[in-house]
Amino acid sequence: MVPERESLRERTPSGATAASRPRTPRLDQPGVPRRRFLPEYDPEAFGRLSERIARFLGTGRFLVWMTAVIILWVAWNSLAPRDLRFDEYPFIFLTLMLSLQASYAAPLILLAQNRQDDRDRVNLEQDRKQNERSIADTEYLTREIAALRIGLGEVATRDWIRSELQDTIKELEERQNGHRHDPVVFPAERSRGRDADDR
Repeated sequence: MVPERESLRERTPSGATAASRPRTPRLDQPGVPRRRFLPEYDPEAFGRLSERIARFLGTGRFLVWMTAVIILWVAWNSLAPRDLRFDEYPFIFLTLMLSLQASYAAPLILLAQNRQDDRDRVNLEQDRKQNERSIADTEYLTREIAALRIGLGEVATRDWIRSELQDTIKELEERQNGHRHDPVVFPAERSRGRDADDR
């Protein structure tokens, strides 16, 4: 197997593979513009126009105008002199015009709905990100409040300080009156259980 590969290398010149491959265009230079056979248009402007038409097609004003045009069409082609009529009784031209209007209205409405769906999708994504930020902020505030509560649990309250001062005053009065001869016990030397209960 190895000699076959070597013989293939010997048969094909080294530059032949590079010459047969098509050259890739350089990326640091602008490409040559291609010739376009279809007319160019701005999709955003066309989308806005289609939305305006779709909004108009969904209004009562459009229904009133369309009804008035059909009534005038039928009345003209039924009551006008024969040489002035342009669409005789089966009103085939009217049917053709209504079919043409419907065939253009349906894609325009679908295009407007697609654009609205795209806007709704973007709005939903922004709402989802906003909700995630709100949830993160709420969780952060909850943790901060819990930390503050834990910190406040270790702070001496007004009632606890008042009770400790009253106890100290009592001990000093008893000592002064001679009722008690033991040494003064400071609040810090008392049991911690009472401190926890006072809080």
